[in-house]
Amino acid sequence: MTMEPALLEKKGHIALITLNRPEARNSFSPEMLVRLAGHWEEVRDDANIRVAIVTGAGDKAFCSGADLGQLIPLINGARKPQNEWDQKILDDPNILAKGLLRTFDVTKPVIAAINGFAVAGGMELAQGTDMRIAADTAKLGVQEVKWAIFPGGGSTVRLPRQIPYARA
Repeated sequence: MTMEPALLEKKGHIALITLNRPEARNSFSPEMLVRLAGHWEEVRDDANIRVAIVTGAGDKAFCSGADLGQLIPLINGARKPQNEWDQKILDDPNILAKGLLRTFDVTKPVIAAINGFAVAGGMELAQGTDMRIAADTAKLGVQEVKWAIFPGGGSTVRLPRQIPYARA
C-alpha cells in the first residue's frame, strides 16, 4: 500500500498537514499538489479547525519544491497524463497556486514547521503561511534562479514584503 504524499490529521482544533515524500525530499508531485490543495479547502471549511500546521516528513526536508521530472514534462505536453492526479493538474491551472497558498486564503492561521530544506516551491509554500518556525538545521532558499526558472509560487512578491528589501 502506498502512503499518501500529503497527509491531513486533525487533533482537536488543530490541523496538521504533513508533506509525505521523504524519499524525494518532500517534493511536490502532481498527487501531492492536488491533495494539498484539497486539504487547504478542508481546513478552511471545517469550523472546528482554528489553526493549521504544515511540515515535512522526515528530518532532511520541509519541501524541496516541485518534482520537476514529473511536473515540467506534464505541463509542457512532453508527456501525457498517466493518472487522475496528472489530469487534475492539467484541468485546473490554479491548483499549483492553491497548494502553495499563493491564491488561496485559508482564513485561519497557518504555521510552517520547517524541519530541513525549504527551497524553491517549499520556500514559496513557507512564505504563504502566517508564521514560520524553523529548526536550527533548516536551510531556506529561492533556488529557481540557479536553474533560470521564474519562481512561480510568489517569491518575487512575497520575499521583499516579508523581510527588509535590502536583505531580500
